[in-house]
Amino acid sequence: MSDIRKRTGKKGTTYQVRYPSKATKTGYAYKTFDTMKEARAWLESGGVHRNQHKHGESRLEVTDAIDKWLHICEAEGTDGNDPVTEYTLKTYHYFAKYMKAYPWDKQASELTPPDIVLFRSWLLANCPSRCVARKALTHFQTVMNEMALRGLITANVATGINISTNSRYERPVTPPSEKDFLALLAAADRLANSKHARIAKAWERYRPMLYLAGDTGMRPGEYLALPSFNITQDEVKVDRAVERSGRKISVTKTPAGCRWIDLSPATADMVLHYAKHHAAPNDYDLVFPNSQGRWQSSMDWGNQGFAMACIEAGLVEQVERNGEVVDKPKYTAYDLRHFYASMLIEQRVNLKKIQRLMGHRNITTTLNVYGHLIDKVEASSDDKTGMISRIAQKSCGETVAINT
Repeated sequence: MSDIRKRTGKKGTTYQVRYPSKATKTGYAYKTFDTMKEARAWLESGGVHRNQHKHGESRLEVTDAIDKWLHICEAEGTDGNDPVTEYTLKTYHYFAKYMKAYPWDKQASELTPPDIVLFRSWLLANCPSRCVARKALTHFQTVMNEMALRGLITANVATGINISTNSRYERPVTPPSEKDFLALLAAADRLANSKHARIAKAWERYRPMLYLAGDTGMRPGEYLALPSFNITQDEVKVDRAVERSGRKISVTKTPAGCRWIDLSPATADMVLHYAKHHAAPNDYDLVFPNSQGRWQSSMDWGNQGFAMACIEAGLVEQVERNGEVVDKPKYTAYDLRHFYASMLIEQRVNLKKIQRLMGHRNITTTLNVYGHLIDKVEASSDDKTGMISRIAQKSCGETVAINT
């Protein structure tokens, strides 16, 4: 029960509010005011409840906040999103391992930006790569943001503290050129018409997959889970994917992944023809099932199918393995997605539309992955005039001049 006590000391008379608190050893906490009126007003306005809540915040250990975030991700989804997939949750647990390994010496609500900077330095020194450190810090920001949204801490002090993607150890994506992509299509055509029956049979399925991947920029997991009812003559709907673990088909990684993409008529005909006449019977309405009627392994497609297309097209590079120089495919199946994005950029498609077509949740992702390609296109532009010259070019016959 709360009460107000009058106290007289060297500083004069003050009024002390005593109220129950589980955060102290005595079971009570105190707040002092200069006048009885202020003390009563604080009590009547719900000050006790607010302070009890505040003291509750201070007891939230950082590791407990991380565990709570993991539970929210699994049970209901963070920030209004759907619960994450089993594979994504497993990935979150991997990064949580690094977050929880740091020797936190403060409660979650007591952290300050300098504390997060020290945490960043620790991640860079203790994670196996800069990429892992960056992702661990990004996930920690999500932890703090969720705790702040739920009122368990007052603010996300990790906001704005990042690890740059710029590193001499990280190469920007280098998508196939248009010439390389056309060489891959020609290789797929030749393999589908091979005199070797086994190769021709495999490429009866792989050929429309390769065409579809380059035509739409879909992730491998998305077109491997594609149902035939999601394809029309001019577009394809993406709303599910094979989880990266390969164990099941689930929803797309984020709600932004659910999207419609324009489809070239020739690609649509090829894909629909295969689904109708050659796809094995299956319970998932898959366009590209394996012979057992289940979804294909993305690893098998990449290592056996797409790699063969690269070799057939002559798109290989020599690397040393176990003391021997061998040919390695120059690209991966995922690089067809990067090719699609690079063509959108080269055609100067609106950046927000590129974000939507790629299924990126945030425009930041689009810029981080493809910003260097955007810069390259801008730098090669022939239109390098100043702003006034540009205005003059668009004027309705009026002269734009500067009087001196």
